[in-house]
Amino acid sequence: MTVALCSIMMLIVSACGSNSGSSSQGKISEDKFNVVTSFYPIYEFTKAIGGDDVNVINLLPTGVEPHDWTPRSQDIVNTSKAGLFLYNGAGLEAWVPNFLKGLDKDSNVKAVEVSAGIHLIDSEEEEHTHEGEEHDDHAHENEQHEDDGHNHGSIDPHTWVSPKSALVMAENIKNSLVEADPEHKTGYEERYGELKQQLEDLDTKFTEQLSKVSQKEIVVSHQAFGYLARDYGLTQHSIMGLSPDAEPTGQDIVKLAKLVKEEGIRYIFFEELVSDKLAKTLASEAGVETMVLNPVEGLTKEQLENGDNYFTLMEKNLQNLITALQ
Repeated sequence: MTVALCSIMMLIVSACGSNSGSSSQGKISEDKFNVVTSFYPIYEFTKAIGGDDVNVINLLPTGVEPHDWTPRSQDIVNTSKAGLFLYNGAGLEAWVPNFLKGLDKDSNVKAVEVSAGIHLIDSEEEEHTHEGEEHDDHAHENEQHEDDGHNHGSIDPHTWVSPKSALVMAENIKNSLVEADPEHKTGYEERYGELKQQLEDLDTKFTEQLSKVSQKEIVVSHQAFGYLARDYGLTQHSIMGLSPDAEPTGQDIVKLAKLVKEEGIRYIFFEELVSDKLAKTLASEAGVETMVLNPVEGLTKEQLENGDNYFTLMEKNLQNLITALQ
């Protein structure tokens, strides 16, 4: 245990390196309504709803993890010229307040927090509940957070990972487009209806298939699956915190290894945009295997080339969860 633990702690620094991207994806169009999005899921939903009526620029470059990314000067220039700036909120993009202050004074861009209306999870309350009570699959269904959703530290920002929350986000995006560009309302409404149906179908699959699994505990590399766990009756245990550079302690690792063995957990989940070294070392220590569980924070270059999207990645997540939990 001592040697393995030392190896884990030596890996923490290398596992939590910074990701930085060079530039955003897209340029301002003179012929269409311009929308700037902060990261991939919002970009995909906006493209689906906007169709040919909008030009969508995604700030986060391909293959970059969003938690430690910051915008560049060109991003400020593009956003100043756009009609809408759509960001997740709930503390994901800590750079937003200063970013908005840096926009051109004559800019007419409207900033919209697309997680508005979702019952946000306070990770500290969640942790205390798990420590002090027996597990209840629905213990957090009614948790709400009434503050403004900006950079609260303990608030879980990973709303989009649950199809139920993604439905709220999609509706917020549609409403924002209709309000900002009413000329194309009919198209926005029609395409939103198609996206809504896709998300509802995905929600139904998660609900039906995860209700049948015998195991309910998942161990993940970083604490990105709180909404998915809450909405589909699972409990997540993470190696790192809400941000993938939140370092675990030696005690955290020992506790997790013990949990894995006691609960009969067979897989440690890792994700593509964050180093898998900690997950693999913990899996080795506990004598189990690793498997991908994707928080869909962005696409890798390979996924982009393969035509993957939010739905294909979430379908893969569901299949991997079933494999690990049945």
